[in-house]
Amino acid sequence: MKLNSLYEYPTSSRALYNGERMYDVASETKLPSVTTILSATQPPEKKASLAAWAARVGVDAADKIRDDAAARGTIMHNILESWIKDQPHVDLTETGQLAEKMAYQILINGLRDRLNEYWGMEVTLYYPGLYAGATDVVGLYEGAESIVDFKQSNKPKRREWIEDYKLQLAAYALAHNEVYGTSINKGVNLICTKDCYFQKFEFDGNEFRQAKFDWLRRVDQYYNEKDKNV
Repeated sequence: MKLNSLYEYPTSSRALYNGERMYDVASETKLPSVTTILSATQPPEKKASLAAWAARVGVDAADKIRDDAAARGTIMHNILESWIKDQPHVDLTETGQLAEKMAYQILINGLRDRLNEYWGMEVTLYYPGLYAGATDVVGLYEGAESIVDFKQSNKPKRREWIEDYKLQLAAYALAHNEVYGTSINKGVNLICTKDCYFQKFEFDGNEFRQAKFDWLRRVDQYYNEKDKNV
């Protein structure tokens, strides 16, 4: 997996502002993150489902499950990034050892011999005036310009459950295309469960083009709600 520094990606800072994650990037200030927009525009049925789950397992248990998942995901991402850059990273904690096994499944099954070259990792992308975020990998995946994101999961996913993952990929593709003049029309989610079960979901063609339109509708919804509250 080779680095091809085709593009100069900006540095950025991010912070919570009125409870929302915002980016300062390039000449843009206080752009909402992709995840902030997705969270703020969740469909009512998804909000209800998450609330029902938290009520079922208990608030404290739900918080612990989320915190444990976040910790695993962060370490897994760090390990994958270090492997791709050929700068091995070791975490000997119990969580770190599990995250390494998960990262290995993604490396072997989803990246090796598939990620032809990468243009950047953990790079900040932004759509001027609208939003910003950081993608795990952007480059050539199986010969196609792609956005690639790594995800950890507590259990296997179904395609219909990961609509937000698809929209996140679409958001980053739109931003990259707008700023750098690329034609990215493929997104890839590489997922591993805590039981080390690997899954790959690819979105391209008409499905990914539709995801871009769906994402822009969510952006429009976000700003419309903001205007109502001014």
